Amino acid sequence: MLAVAGTVTVASVAPSDASSHREAPLITEDPTVDNTDTYAFVAPDAPDAVTLVANWIPLQQPNGGPNFHRFSDDALYTFEIDNDGDAVSDITYELRFRTTLRNPDTFLYNTGPVSALNDPDLNVRQTYSINVVRDGVRSVLATGLPVAPANIGPRSTPSYERNLGSRAVRTITTDAGPIKAFAGPRDDPFFVDLGSVFDLAGLRPLNEAHVIARPNEAGRDGVAGYNTHSVVLQIPKALLVEDDPTIGVWSSTYRRKVTVIADDNTDRDLIGRWVQVSRLGMPLVNEVVIPLGQKDRFNGSQPADDGQFAGSVLEPEVAGLLPVLYPGVAVPAAPRNDIATIFLTGVPGLNQPANVVASEMIRLNTSIEPTPWAEQDRLGLLAGQNDGFPNGRRLVDDVTDISLRALAGGTPFTPEFNQFPNNALTDGVDANDRAFLDRFPYVAPPFQGYGA
Repeated sequence: MLAVAGTVTVASVAPSDASSHREAPLITEDPTVDNTDTYAFVAPDAPDAVTLVANWIPLQQPNGGPNFHRFSDDALYTFEIDNDGDAVSDITYELRFRTTLRNPDTFLYNTGPVSALNDPDLNVRQTYSINVVRDGVRSVLATGLPVAPANIGPRSTPSYERNLGSRAVRTITTDAGPIKAFAGPRDDPFFVDLGSVFDLAGLRPLNEAHVIARPNEAGRDGVAGYNTHSVVLQIPKALLVEDDPTIGVWSSTYRRKVTVIADDNTDRDLIGRWVQVSRLGMPLVNEVVIPLGQKDRFNGSQPADDGQFAGSVLEPEVAGLLPVLYPGVAVPAAPRNDIATIFLTGVPGLNQPANVVASEMIRLNTSIEPTPWAEQDRLGLLAGQNDGFPNGRRLVDDVTDISLRALAGGTPFTPEFNQFPNNALTDGVDANDRAFLDRFPYVAPPFQGYGA
């Protein structure tokens, strides 16, 4: 049985972020810097390292040429790590991207079949650099790393994963051990019935129980067939962990306050300070818990200031709607300290740092042995696995079902509500549309434009 946290002071409580496929008004207008998901886990084949995955650019049509999706040259992409529980980033991994054209006089992304990352027929190329900031000191970790190109089709990018996707994996040597890095398009690993969730939470498998009843039906993955742009880093634990084995992880994106573009659109001058425009840690809250009027503010805020969003977590709107939309369902009364434990502080004795400041981030106990791939249960902690969400977030974790059940009280944190139907809520989408890889970078290869 999981331990239940004590009362959490309202002033210190904040919301968790969203699996942000269009989660806030302003960021929908700037998709190249829109975080979609963040993951943090210890992979079974790399038990001495932490694997970090962050995705940007939501709901990508694979055939979206001739200007296929790519990272922004004008943005700063980051992973943030808090290793002492004080809600302040102690280590930051920064990524900057650079796009070059071999031939600016053609509209073509490629001028022939592309069989290697340095193929002369690849017209649009991206590279990136990685810096690490530790205790305020910035160091260059790597430069000129290749970004995997778009998966266009069998003529343009034959044998995509063998020739291009897998070749974009790079290893960086450090005194503490190797760091692996990957950047490029991947299948979107998130799985959820977006259509049902936003249609008055009309969960298809439970349609007949909804106040506006319809026949029950299977869930439909609203993200199936779409790509995203992933950054995957695998970092030795020794570079992340201090005294406490639990770390907090989130990703952020920044733009300069002012960008000056030359008349011929060939030169850019970025001036002014970096401004945070997107932030993502725990999934499925900014999207459905934080009210519209506060979503943009959350994307620009820091975990240390998360107390301003306390009310949205301790009295979540979705939890209040469940008894209305599904007559007969009762949920725990506010204040919801169980939700604060799951999403904000971590579970005592499992992944809660000493002297924790309640704030939004993924909390991962790096000392727990990972479950083998074949044995990983999509419900994570709710299925009795200590390395499953909300202790970290693995690609396989069904965060939609887990979060729905948590909002209804169907977890061990509120035993009196941990019964049917509260602990059986589901959108009916239980797995990704593509199998995850059992090796780095783990996220499945991107869908091909020709086959879209």
